[in-house]
Amino acid sequence: MALPNALTGALPAYDVHCPISSLPLAFKTTLDTIPSAVPYLPPPIHDRIMQWERRLGAHDQFRVGLVWSGNAAHSNDHNRSMPLRELTRILDLDAMFISLQKDPREQDRQLLASTPILDMTESLSDFEETASLISCVDLVISVDTSVVHLAGGLGHPVWILLPYTPDYRWMFDRKETPWYPTAKLFRQTEERQWSEVLDRLRIELGAVIVDWRSARASKAS
Repeated sequence: MALPNALTGALPAYDVHCPISSLPLAFKTTLDTIPSAVPYLPPPIHDRIMQWERRLGAHDQFRVGLVWSGNAAHSNDHNRSMPLRELTRILDLDAMFISLQKDPREQDRQLLASTPILDMTESLSDFEETASLISCVDLVISVDTSVVHLAGGLGHPVWILLPYTPDYRWMFDRKETPWYPTAKLFRQTEERQWSEVLDRLRIELGAVIVDWRSARASKAS
């Protein structure tokens, strides 16, 4: 019995071949024509969102979802990921910090238990559960991982922490991205240090939290 092409690796007959990363050139894509309509992902199931809301409790603090590292096997992981200890410089802000981090490194797992970060990631069994939890936070802060694209595809506010030389899609010298209108980019400078990035982020996050509290107080009055 002949094996199907998918198993043998043989390609069917074709007239044109174009690598996927060359499609923007073939389509004459510009920054203005990159599709950026969001959300392009379906919203999570309402009941799942409500289950997470009950677990999180009263929404009396600004909620921040955190991801600080990606897959350790990624070829650029040493640049894109950071140790959890770097994020501790923002944890004194008046916010509820919630881990969206799957499979933390052993040294991060030990530190995580001693921080105020709420960790319920044992219940994040798939992207749908993660999307449901994302829908319950006010902001996602993440290094360049799949969670960034999940939050961006949901049209959710996300701040992306980028190394000095990022993946090509984030380009250079931009604080925003044409891919996700709800995203903001925080880049390493030539110092190539996360501490400098997080110092800038801490100032901006503090201002956002103040504005959120003011808006909440106005609604209550």
